[in-house]
Amino acid sequence: MKNIDSRSHVRGESVYLDDIPVVQGTLYACVFDSPVAHGKLKSIDTSAAEKSEGVFRVITAKDIVGENQIGGIVPDEPLLADTEVHFQGMPIAIVLAASEALSHKAAKLITAEIDELEVVTDPRVAAANGDLIVPPKKFVMGDTADAFANCEHIFEGKTEQNGQEHLYIETQGAYAVPMENGGMRVYSSTQGPTAVQRAVCRVTSLAMHQVEVDVQRLGGGFGGKEDQANAWAGIVAVATQLTKRPVKYALHRMEDMRATGKRHPYSSDYKIGLDKDLKIIAYEASFFQNAGASCDLSPPVLERTLFHCTNSYFIPNVTATAYCCRTNLPPNTAFRGFGGPQGMFVIESAITHAAEKLGVSPVEIQKRICSKTGDEFPYGQIADSEAVTSWTQADKKYDFAALQREADEFNASSKHLKKGVALMPICFGISFTKTPMNQARSLVHVYTDGSVAVSTGAVEMGQGVNTKMAQVAAKMFGLDIGHVRVHTTNTLRIANTSPTAASAAADLNGKATQLACETIRDRLFEVAKDLVEAASIEDLSLESGFVYRKGEKTSLDWPTLVMEAHLQRVNLSEHSHYATPGIGFDWTTAKGHPFAYHVYGTAIVGVTVDCLRGRYEVDYVKCCHDFGTSMNTAVDLGQIEGGIVQGLGWVTMEEVVYDEKGKLRSNALSTYKVPDIYSVPKDIDVLALETDRNNLAIFNSKAVGEPPLMYGIGAYFAIRNAVKAFTDCSPAFDLPFTPEKVLTNLYPDGDTLR
Repeated sequence: MKNIDSRSHVRGESVYLDDIPVVQGTLYACVFDSPVAHGKLKSIDTSAAEKSEGVFRVITAKDIVGENQIGGIVPDEPLLADTEVHFQGMPIAIVLAASEALSHKAAKLITAEIDELEVVTDPRVAAANGDLIVPPKKFVMGDTADAFANCEHIFEGKTEQNGQEHLYIETQGAYAVPMENGGMRVYSSTQGPTAVQRAVCRVTSLAMHQVEVDVQRLGGGFGGKEDQANAWAGIVAVATQLTKRPVKYALHRMEDMRATGKRHPYSSDYKIGLDKDLKIIAYEASFFQNAGASCDLSPPVLERTLFHCTNSYFIPNVTATAYCCRTNLPPNTAFRGFGGPQGMFVIESAITHAAEKLGVSPVEIQKRICSKTGDEFPYGQIADSEAVTSWTQADKKYDFAALQREADEFNASSKHLKKGVALMPICFGISFTKTPMNQARSLVHVYTDGSVAVSTGAVEMGQGVNTKMAQVAAKMFGLDIGHVRVHTTNTLRIANTSPTAASAAADLNGKATQLACETIRDRLFEVAKDLVEAASIEDLSLESGFVYRKGEKTSLDWPTLVMEAHLQRVNLSEHSHYATPGIGFDWTTAKGHPFAYHVYGTAIVGVTVDCLRGRYEVDYVKCCHDFGTSMNTAVDLGQIEGGIVQGLGWVTMEEVVYDEKGKLRSNALSTYKVPDIYSVPKDIDVLALETDRNNLAIFNSKAVGEPPLMYGIGAYFAIRNAVKAFTDCSPAFDLPFTPEKVLTNLYPDGDTLR
């Protein structure tokens, strides 16, 4: 089963926001944004821009009809700066012109008088200043103070993790078209159509039923369009409301990089305690999250860091505290993994630190603490664990000890090339940790010719969710997938959607689609029962376009059944709702059962480092991954391979650089490096975990969006091991491990080449 979009993608026929034919009279927007990171906005001079060629209007905060606010969790994010600017790139004014080029030209003519204030870019400085967006969050299990008193070995340290640019191929953008009676339709490149709808309604004072948001597909999202799409939709919506004209804004790449937030950088402290058998019995961690200038999604990202602070391990005594720190950077936001990778990196660093001090391999500590079914997570949920199983099956297939021996033998005979190997287990919870978000709806129509239309709240952004929705309907009706069409994600057809995020879209929307199809199918079986003389509908099934009775094919085909049902006035449409059962979390106690299930896996990562130049290659990533029972192996493998490479990019080369004034220096693809085809591991081998456990995933096919990214973390520790094979230094736990950092660690004292 191939991705249903493959043909249109490779032929260039797939429609993205910038491909939508524009309506006559469309205006093109461009924002004038803040040139400084923090200051008092004294005045704005738009006169030159207003006189510029082709300019229709310039809009500032005072023109907004509704509330000048798009902050969702905390109302701290103005759509347009009014009295203060909080980061470089913050929108101040909107220029509307007859063409994109003219609007950009005019925006450069705007000037602003800004009294600059202190710029803070370090989350630890923000925390010391007491500038937290929300109060600290904490998980406590057991008694770490008592446990440390009984530890044989105790180690403390610090980690630094930089951000990551989403670099979706399609930049942020939106297109608003006025409709009759004061309403509007907004085409948005968003993972959260309802979030965009709410934001538009807030800044325009329109009711939600007056605003239709429509999403065909995204050219990538990775979390960067979950909340940050709201601003650009709000900008075109305000402009359309004030001008009564269609307004479009598709950002240029450097605009997008300058004005949007990234994966959250973290600065963290850890303390780890082991008993005489080298088993970790106590762990403390403090996470200082760089949230940027406003809340965005920082609090739930912070929470997810806590949820994954012990990765796939059981540690009986844990205290983990997280601080959401406000700085003068663009508001950082969701990114694939949603805070989980940051938490996992710290525990893996602590284990590596302990192992190096004790003179053992980190593997010796890792394998002692793999969680088992019945163990408790720090947040109270009881594990139904595949950690040991994935470790065992990976080791059986790939033989970790043999791979380590090969590296050691190579290093013994190679002077300037060194190999490193590391093992990276993962455990990632699947569900939104905010329980009410775990719901979805699906609208299914069966037409009288037998074709099927499906509409859900899931947004297709390259991950193949539309293919899986079509598969669900095709399977439920026993049809070839060509009979099913998945339509755009639209807030009039499917209201009150959760964003396509948290790796949960296929589960939530797939389950809703399954329920809708089951209801229609049962109605059809009531009609078919008499036509094929069945005793009950339980005797009937649909396969290959025909009705089967007790497993035997009948002469009643699908089109005949559908038409007969219509003639009998049977409802051939259904709108179904699904809410994940059995989950919930209470922050007053910081305990609960937040996840429908966990995804487990174990990866072995091997690298070769050129110790003359500091360059490296990833030789292989070999992993045993918990698919459950994959409903589409091709799509899932694509997600796993892409996630691995994106994770490798985060820990090795993708270095986001802001200067002390809050100006983005890595602001183009000449200064911000992402993995290309030459950076991809020579060998990515994925072994499906063998398991017979049931789960709450659609058709038992577990989520694959986010978990594989964490395998990439193993490359950091593999490179570190290769560096240590060349020199006696212990590199700081500071990612990304760029070639420049590798080189300085290979020659820490400016030594001459060995």
